Amino acid sequence: MHANPPCINAAGAVLDDAQRRFDELLAHLPAGVVMHDAAGRVVAANRQALALLGRSDHQLQGTQGGDAAWHFVRADGTRMPPAEYPANAVLRTGAKVSDLVVGVPRPDEGDVRWAICNAYPERDERGDVRSIVVCFTDCTALKYAEQSLHKSEERMRLALQGSTDAPWDWDLATGEIYYSARWWEMLGYVPDEQQADVDAWVRLTHPEDRLRVLALLDELLPGPRQAYSMELRLRHHDGHYVPILSRGFILRDGAGKAVRLSGTNTDLTERKQVEHRIHELAYFDQLTGLPNRRFLLDELGQILARNGRAGRHGALLFLDLDNFKLLNDTMGHDVGDLLLREVARRLRRTLREGDHLARLGGDEFVIVLENLGQSPAEATTEVHAVGRKLLDVLAEPFELAGRQCASSPSIGATLFDGAPTSIDALLRQADLAMYRAKEEGRNTLRFFDPGMQAAVDRQAALAAALRTGIADRQFVLYCQPQFGHDGSLVGGEALVRWQRGANDLVAPGEFIGAAESGGLIAALGMDVLEQGCHALARWARAPCLRALKLAVNISVHQLRDPDFPHAVATLLAATGAPADRLTLELTESVFARNPADLVERMQQLRGLGVHFALDDFGTGYSSLAYLARFPLAALKIDRSFVQDVDNDPNASSIVEAIIALARKLHLATIAEGVELDAQQAFLTAHGCDVMQGYLLGRPVALDEFERHYGRPNAGAYQAASGSST
Repeated sequence: MHANPPCINAAGAVLDDAQRRFDELLAHLPAGVVMHDAAGRVVAANRQALALLGRSDHQLQGTQGGDAAWHFVRADGTRMPPAEYPANAVLRTGAKVSDLVVGVPRPDEGDVRWAICNAYPERDERGDVRSIVVCFTDCTALKYAEQSLHKSEERMRLALQGSTDAPWDWDLATGEIYYSARWWEMLGYVPDEQQADVDAWVRLTHPEDRLRVLALLDELLPGPRQAYSMELRLRHHDGHYVPILSRGFILRDGAGKAVRLSGTNTDLTERKQVEHRIHELAYFDQLTGLPNRRFLLDELGQILARNGRAGRHGALLFLDLDNFKLLNDTMGHDVGDLLLREVARRLRRTLREGDHLARLGGDEFVIVLENLGQSPAEATTEVHAVGRKLLDVLAEPFELAGRQCASSPSIGATLFDGAPTSIDALLRQADLAMYRAKEEGRNTLRFFDPGMQAAVDRQAALAAALRTGIADRQFVLYCQPQFGHDGSLVGGEALVRWQRGANDLVAPGEFIGAAESGGLIAALGMDVLEQGCHALARWARAPCLRALKLAVNISVHQLRDPDFPHAVATLLAATGAPADRLTLELTESVFARNPADLVERMQQLRGLGVHFALDDFGTGYSSLAYLARFPLAALKIDRSFVQDVDNDPNASSIVEAIIALARKLHLATIAEGVELDAQQAFLTAHGCDVMQGYLLGRPVALDEFERHYGRPNAGAYQAASGSST
């Protein structure tokens, strides 16, 4: 025999090496691979296949499925007919087999190993099946986990029979989720009325709970935990939220990966109602519905800490009804209870939203005020204003059981600023101050600190004097002339003074604040307005004055009064004053609340012919929207800008901008505080319409103003040296 040529030997070596590498690769594949010939007999199997099937290579070689030692079972556990075996199915149909789950009995171990099978044919040049390759992927752990889940579900179904809990199930592998009929009914839906997807619970979860639930899932799924329990709120069909206790468990595969999440939802509505009722009984007064002493003590500690951190003062007020025992004894406890409920209602209505009100018991109430200011003086003023309101609102008669009754409170107050102090000490201080109020005549407020009380006494005395002054017509008008840019007299601004005695003339800076805090500013404002209307009526009959306008300041309290337009109309009609000569000056603070109501009232007054000027423009929170929305006729440039126009480029630029803005909006400009020729020259050069100030004319008594400017040729600008006030 002749030796093979070298080329043939080399080719054989290459083929042997390729086969060796292929066999090595096949041996180390993580999946089992079994090769069958065209008749379906096993011709080769790799190491993973032998381990999975539990047989040796010798046992498999030349065998076909179907004998006693070589068979499969279906996914449901029944024996699989040989025709359905992967290799036989390929031979029978000529098509590949994909993702077939089969069980492999292991006689030596007495169990079944599960695998996912894929089989496909290899064909020759004519298209005939030459061999079949079957691949097995072990899924035993997943199959047993599924069986465990089914057993758990069955146990859960048995446990939930007759229960009102709502089961649900979420397959994390497929994303499929199941909500029971009870799950939907608990939320007021017909089962399957909503789309049963994973996002259903996300859509229905309360926005405040959603992030918390998602955070729990992020913690649960990767971790080792097997169970969880949490409370959340789900939206009911009618819009309210149902409190839910959600409990469940996490099913994991052999590697610890979460593959299923199952649980139940329990409606906590009744339990929450019981808890709420217990809380009310423990912390709230059953007669008035107010917080009780226990609740107050818990809250007061937090309030003290908050005020301390903010560097603000607060106050504790102790309120006791005067002669309450006498009312109880003479009219009965039922009427006394009615009075306590009505007092609580009035106090709630009077206090701010952030204030705290509690009933300690009997006829004793405690009020805690926060954020009253950074200084004791500010806080004292605020407390006095609140106390005045409380005294006024409780002084109104009470309708109790068809009878009209009167009552009044004695109020004690003490301040706190966050410095270390005991709650009991604060209550004792306020209690002592309350008894002092009773000793000093009742129906009043007293402070624990004597120095503060002295200041309050002065404030109260001033308020009382103001009431007397308004009633006795002690307030008189002064008038400061206003000149056009050409030097002609165009009007005047009414300024109020308090004539307390023949030689005691009080400037407004000393009493306007007290009038505002004492609730007298509206009455004072109407007095000034009435005097101004009488003056305009006189001017209308004087040839030299009839063309002048009179500007009168009004307060925010007046303009917020719905009856103010009617009151002005009544004054104009009664005095005969020409409405188009009356200008009402207001500050930007009136625009801070309810602008729609203010616009309506201003439009009513504009309908009468009255004009409006915006005072101190540029110093507050000016908004161009206000200028466009409110029916204004003029902007009044604040004196702080005017006094620096000749030496401060910023001030002069601001004044120029205000004049330009007013011109664009067809508004007049009025400059106040003109004291120097340079200021007057600057304003004239830049087109300011009207000016007033000591350079042009000082404020004088109204009768003196009328005598001086009522004469012919007396209405032109001149450096005035008249009496100053």
